[in-house]
This record gives sequence, structure tokens and C-alpha cells, in this order.
Amino acid sequence: MSLVRREHFEFPELWRRFLDVETDSWLRVEEFVEGSTLVVRAELPGIDPDKDVELTITDGVLQVRAHREEKSEHKGKDAYRSEFRYGSFVRSFALPEGMNEDDVVASYRDGILEVRIPVSEIKPVTTRIPVTHG
Repeated sequence: MSLVRREHFEFPELWRRFLDVETDSWLRVEEFVEGSTLVVRAELPGIDPDKDVELTITDGVLQVRAHREEKSEHKGKDAYRSEFRYGSFVRSFALPEGMNEDDVVASYRDGILEVRIPVSEIKPVTTRIPVTHG
């Protein structure tokens, strides 16, 4: 008979790290400029935007937080099957200067969350970074 040593792991911390890894891959987004408006769209099917989505702007960064919980049950004459999926997801977007937070609007339709950010002037900023040899 042999004893197996088991390491003590904090399950909640391990789970949080797992969710952080999944964060960017689950929440699919597109970001583009339409006239003088920055548009951010996120694919969030099957959620209630009133309960499951939180949008915030802090220090020029838009943060989209979403929570998803799905349950399904199948009861048959000889079988029962239950399945669930859930998780919380976050994406952040640096916003351009010249935007007014009071003019930002968000809408949800057909599983797509759309955030429209009017900006007085969007200037692309390109900085060339030299590569040194060493």
C-alpha cells in the first residue's frame, strides 16, 4: 500500500486564473471608426444586458464586463441529463482623447452589444520605435 501526497490548492484562486485565461478568447469584439464615432461591438448572445453586462469608463478606458449562465435539462422516459455553463468575462479598450463620457451610448440587439463613443477628432497616433542591436 502506498500513500499519495496531495498538494493543497486554493480552488477559487485556481478557478479565477482559469477564467482570466478564457477572458479574451470568449468575448469576441470588433472596434472601428465610423465618421467621428468610435464603435465597439461585442458578441454576447443569450444574455440579459440589464442584469449580465456592466459598462464602465475609467481614466480613458472602456471596460466591458459580462456574466453568462446557461442551464439545460433533458428528461426522458429512461434518462435524465443536466448541463450548465457559466463564467465572467472582461475586455478593456483604450479610448482616444477628445471624447465626452456623457455622450457614450450603448445598445443591445440580436446578441450584439454596441457601444458608440463620439469623439471630436480621432487622430491616429503612430510612434516609430527603433530596434537596437545588441
